[in-house]
Amino acid sequence: MRALRSAKWATDQSAALFAANQLQDKNQPMKLLFICTHNRCRSILSEAITNHLSQGRIEAYSAGSQPVGEVHPWSLRYLSARGIATENLASQSWDEFETLQPDAVITVCDSAANESCPLWMGNGVKVHWGLPDPSKLDGPELEIAEAFNAVMDTIEARIQTILDSGIDELKGDALHDALNKIAQEL
Repeated sequence: MRALRSAKWATDQSAALFAANQLQDKNQPMKLLFICTHNRCRSILSEAITNHLSQGRIEAYSAGSQPVGEVHPWSLRYLSARGIATENLASQSWDEFETLQPDAVITVCDSAANESCPLWMGNGVKVHWGLPDPSKLDGPELEIAEAFNAVMDTIEARIQTILDSGIDELKGDALHDALNKIAQEL
C-alpha cells in the first residue's frame, strides 16, 4: 500500500513538474525575437504588430544576421496607415540581443531559417514562419500595398491566435508545437 502511494505521489510530482516546465511565468511577458536576414521588412512588421496587438502580454523584438541599418520606408508607411507605432523600430543585428533570452526565436524569411542561430539564444524554441517579402516587389503602388497588407494580415492573424488561445503562457515543447501549428494553419 505504501509503495502504491509512493508511486502515485511520484507520478503526480512528475506530472506537476512537466506542467510547470511547459508554462510561462505569468508575471513575465513572453519574449519573441523575430529574425530576418536584413531586418528591414518582415521581421520589423512582426515586431511592431506583435507589440501593438499584445498590449504588454508579449514583448517582441526583431533583428537580422546581416542588418541593412534602416527600416524599409514602405514598412513604416503601411504600419503607420494601420495606426501602429513605428518610432522605436530599427534595423539591428541579432548580436545586440545577447542578454535577451527569448522564449521563442521566429524566423520569417527562408534564408534566415537556414542560418545557424547564435548560441546565446539558449533554450528559446526556434520556429519558422515563412512570409513573402513585399519589399522586393517592383510594380504598381496598388500591387505593393496589397502585398504589404497581405503579409501584415497574416502576422496579425498569427499573433491574435497566440493571444486568443493562451499560447503566450506556454514554453518548451508545448510552445514549439503550438507556434509550428500556427505557421502551418495561417
